[in-house]
Amino acid sequence: MSYLGEYICKLDAKGRLTVPSGLKKQLDNEGREGFVLNRGFEGCLGLYPFKDWQKVEEKLNELNLFAIKNRQFLRKFQNGATKLDMDGNGRVLLPKELQEFAGISKEVVLFAYVDRIEIWDKTKYDDLMNEEIGDFATLAEEVMSDSKEHEKR
Repeated sequence: MSYLGEYICKLDAKGRLTVPSGLKKQLDNEGREGFVLNRGFEGCLGLYPFKDWQKVEEKLNELNLFAIKNRQFLRKFQNGATKLDMDGNGRVLLPKELQEFAGISKEVVLFAYVDRIEIWDKTKYDDLMNEEIGDFATLAEEVMSDSKEHEKR
């Protein structure tokens, strides 16, 4: 399953986030199994439906823990990882320390893709999306082209 969409939401006074109905429909049974929330990349939070988190854990379990870079990555990646459940009103409670890490105050953007949902402070997300990334067509070619074909150039 691959998730899709961008949703603007607000946290309530207790730090709860109501999962938007468009996203809830995509999650179907996955939302009932709960989620894992962790520190994401570039200052966001990563929300994984539990079944998707289990696939990530399988990859993590394959890492050689005798390599220092692997241990460093695991510590950072799993730092603050928390199991969350959706309540009867379709809300999840974001832990305060993870809200602080991501600079989340009230308004957030949920950006769903592949196996996760990134949770961003809206201002940070807007800043990121407005950053100059150079020529987007060139970036797309580098990222999306066949690696063997790209090496020939």
